[in-house]
Amino acid sequence: MGRANRRLTRAARYGRYAGGPDPLAPPVDLAEALDAIGEDVMAGYSPERAMREFLRRGGTDRAGLDDLARRVAERRRELTRRHNLDGTLEEVRELLQKAVTAERAQLARDVDLDDGDRMLAEMQLENLPASTPAAVSELGDYDWRSGEARADFEKIKDLLGREMLDQRFAGMKKALENATDTDRAAINEMLRDLNDLLAAHESGDDTPDQFDEFMDKHGDFFPENPANIDELLDALAQRAAAAARMRNSMTQEQRDELDALAGQAFGSPELMQSLAQLDGHLQALRPGEDWGGSERMEGGEGLGLGDGTGVFQDLADLDELSEQLTQSYSGSSMDDLDLDKLTRQLGDVAAADARTLQQLDAALRDPGTMKRGSDGALRLTPKAMRQLGKALLRDVAARMSGRQGNRDVATAGAAGEFSGATREWAFGDTEPWDVTRTITNAIARTAGEGSGTAAGIRLEIGDVEVQETEARTRACVALLVDTSFSMAIDGRWVPMKRTALALHTLITSRFRGDDLQLIAFGRVAEVMEIEHLTGLDAEYEKGTNLHHALMLANRHFRRHPTAQPVLLIVTDGEPTSHLEAGGDVFFSYPPHPVTVALAVRELDNSMRLGAHTTFFRLGEDPGLARFVDSLATRVGGSVVAPELDDLGAAVVGSYLGSRRRDGGVSA
Repeated sequence: MGRANRRLTRAARYGRYAGGPDPLAPPVDLAEALDAIGEDVMAGYSPERAMREFLRRGGTDRAGLDDLARRVAERRRELTRRHNLDGTLEEVRELLQKAVTAERAQLARDVDLDDGDRMLAEMQLENLPASTPAAVSELGDYDWRSGEARADFEKIKDLLGREMLDQRFAGMKKALENATDTDRAAINEMLRDLNDLLAAHESGDDTPDQFDEFMDKHGDFFPENPANIDELLDALAQRAAAAARMRNSMTQEQRDELDALAGQAFGSPELMQSLAQLDGHLQALRPGEDWGGSERMEGGEGLGLGDGTGVFQDLADLDELSEQLTQSYSGSSMDDLDLDKLTRQLGDVAAADARTLQQLDAALRDPGTMKRGSDGALRLTPKAMRQLGKALLRDVAARMSGRQGNRDVATAGAAGEFSGATREWAFGDTEPWDVTRTITNAIARTAGEGSGTAAGIRLEIGDVEVQETEARTRACVALLVDTSFSMAIDGRWVPMKRTALALHTLITSRFRGDDLQLIAFGRVAEVMEIEHLTGLDAEYEKGTNLHHALMLANRHFRRHPTAQPVLLIVTDGEPTSHLEAGGDVFFSYPPHPVTVALAVRELDNSMRLGAHTTFFRLGEDPGLARFVDSLATRVGGSVVAPELDDLGAAVVGSYLGSRRRDGGVSA
């Protein structure tokens, strides 16, 4: 092959698409990931940690980093427990025994042989040294009578030569079966030229032309087709370092036997001299490789020198993959995962799982899903919060769908007066199309694609927009959520946040004319945005200030005098704190009569403003049950005592029921 053809071949190599994300791949589904991440964030994890935890766990039908790491560890254990390093020595022993047995049989059959010569030969075979290398050396000049025995003995030299080469050049053992003297001479010439090239590179005197000349002459020995000397060095050094680790892992007796046999390789010491020189160049040029490591190999399956070196390369790959999968080192990134090595070690399915995790990581880190705040920490974007809220709302809808008389959340607000707004059509929508917006979208898309409109306009699903409608009664909603420490320690913290996010999503997506205010109350009360509430950490702070929370709710109701007030209170305890006239917080447990009286007064004010009140009592405390029941009776409200899993459905159902009672659209 000429140099120009070789360069053309190297330039035209094919591989996986590496120009960024696969343009033909389907988009990665973030729904499950966002749901899991949102759950962890609401439990107190940072978004960064929650994302990493999801990538470690994986999804319902997708392996995570931990599962891949487990499989890597299992593969490593399998390799070390299955094999031992005595394969080549055992094969030499078997060939030696076979040759000696065949020679003895020939001596017994050869009636024309002089008795003295027969006796001398039999004595030499009988008194061979116990050491395999010594026996092979002693028989080096033996005059074999059996052609079969001579052939088996020559196989020892051939085997040793092929194994020694296979340690440095993968596949050489098989390629050199039945090698001729010409083949061996070509190998020795390649090794001389390779050592000359590496020596020149080590001194800085090599040129690209020298590398090309070497590959033109000896390229058949390098099927990986390196493009330059660095690629050649990397491949050779990794293999040679694995061979060194294999030697380090042998017993001293095994090393001594192999050293004694090495001179018999191909019947020429020149091979070992060239290989020793090659190892020296590689260690000098790639000192960062692991030349000193070792492994404990005590299995029952013997490894030859070449196959054993391959196993040690596999172990090195597995160690590297294990580190990549931990993602615990400084500057770690999902892009560090070597998918080619993962494919070689665990197969295509594992590599596909890892590629999906990389795509998930990239999609989650997209500015539309997460963004970094001024402190450098990742935060969920409003878009991500909406996606998470939709998932929670679907769960609420599923829980409500089987209940008699409950309204379907998916179609809430679909009937009634037109709001003037439009939105993209979604499966299941029954609202009328906004024809003007739909046709405009189709024209804009057609123009963007460079197509003319002479042949007419072709509508696509993405062009369709429907007219938004809203319920005829506008509501002013206050959701009061207890954030005292008991909510956290009794496992109610995350269900409370999920409930708030589901209601927030329903109102902002389907009842946009309604006005929702989220009020968290612990020792004091505070109006919170949904992003703040979902990320709120639990704090050990005594106090359940229902008085302050109701004051904020009533202020919200007064700001919307034409709307129907809806008051929803989620709590697991009686009020134990209130605001005093000067703004200080008073706390007392058991509840002080003044604290209770102030809370009742503000609840009466809510009733005078026309609020429909629902208490959501969490827990089985009889005292709380009696207290909440009396409050609800006083203001004509109701009490719901849901299981934690049903809290979201209960709150959303109560909100929808309050709107129906005031002339809103029925389901």
